[in-house]
Amino acid sequence: MEVQLPNLGDGIDSASVLSIAVSIGDTIEEDQMILELETDKAVAPINTTDAGVVKEILISVGDTVRMGTPILRLEGSGSSKSEAPQESAPAAPAAAPQAAQPAAAPVQQAGSATYTAFTNANPVTSPSIKRFAARFGLDLGRIQGTGNGGRITDEDVKAFISHLQATAFQAQPGVGSAAPEAAKPQLQTHDIDFSKFGPVDIQPATSLRKKIAVNLRDTWNNAPHVTQFDEADITDLMGLRKKYKGKYEKKDASLTLTTLMIKALIPALKEFPQFNASFDEAKGEVIYKNYFHMGVAVDTESGLIVPVIRDVDKKSILDISLELNEIAEKARQRKVGVDDLQGSSFTLSNLGGLGVGHFTPLVNTPDVAIMGIAKGNFKPILNKKKEFEPRLMMPVCLSYDHRIIDGADGARFTRRVIEALENFDEKELKL
Repeated sequence: MEVQLPNLGDGIDSASVLSIAVSIGDTIEEDQMILELETDKAVAPINTTDAGVVKEILISVGDTVRMGTPILRLEGSGSSKSEAPQESAPAAPAAAPQAAQPAAAPVQQAGSATYTAFTNANPVTSPSIKRFAARFGLDLGRIQGTGNGGRITDEDVKAFISHLQATAFQAQPGVGSAAPEAAKPQLQTHDIDFSKFGPVDIQPATSLRKKIAVNLRDTWNNAPHVTQFDEADITDLMGLRKKYKGKYEKKDASLTLTTLMIKALIPALKEFPQFNASFDEAKGEVIYKNYFHMGVAVDTESGLIVPVIRDVDKKSILDISLELNEIAEKARQRKVGVDDLQGSSFTLSNLGGLGVGHFTPLVNTPDVAIMGIAKGNFKPILNKKKEFEPRLMMPVCLSYDHRIIDGADGARFTRRVIEALENFDEKELKL
């Protein structure tokens, strides 16, 4: 029996084999970890959906693998767990339509079920359907369950498979859409022998670095960026931080400017919902999000990773501080899960610790805006008494997708955030 690599998650096409946790002759159980992969987002353990004795290992450390790649061959399980599900498994996809059939033939339905677009990070279903999905690379998170408590049923999976068939058929060249290759951008390459100019050291880019390159290229090409700059007087805010820093440390929490900034962003995001949104240009829709999940850019040895802190509007500064410490450390160790990197509604980037001044952060799509903060410097500021006094001024940099956010709103949003920073409510800091 051959064990294949399951679906790695939304948006992940391939990964590198980091380690293999089993050897030939090992007896493994269902749901046992068999290898670790370095995806373009994190280091992820892969569990088997079958049980048996390892007869052959079909991959090696360092290999690049994709969904459906054969991993192991097992023998001796003698259990229905390792067989394709029968009673509760969805029917195998029907044969592809003949060329003579009408292009608009409805293939959206399977029985009486119809597939509806859906996203769910924690799908609930039976073990047999999970094994079936893993074997054939179906993403259960795309299926809306119609059973009790949202449980995914056989009919739900059949409807999803029919939907995939219809989509694949309609996308064929000559049946109403252009060939996929026509839309692919040309990748930059250098047909130059750089070694003739001097010594060189050529290293393959890591999965993370390649993903960063693709994401940033696509973001720059698809979202017209505008960046606005301003400064916030954080003198009083840093005084509050100094006052409460020790109390937070006793709770094993770091009271950082990033934490305070997350809290200051919330009222602005609520007042200007277009900044807490996504834009589907193909459908002509703006998706306004009624949740506040903050992506936080984290610098790691492998490259930039943006883990997500969820529901920041419902959490105290202490809770945010503790969670930020934990998830940032997991990101540096490449131990964050795929779910930890998805679902942001806005992103924050803090380069102040690196001594950086104003900079232009790129939007973390599908978000439509990102705020960057940088190193503060003391400047002579004219106070209400018409006297100059030294104040700590922090650069604030807001980048946004100009397709749905206008410059005037960008200015209003920035000023609302600065207002929250300069008039920070001390009650928020009390433990």
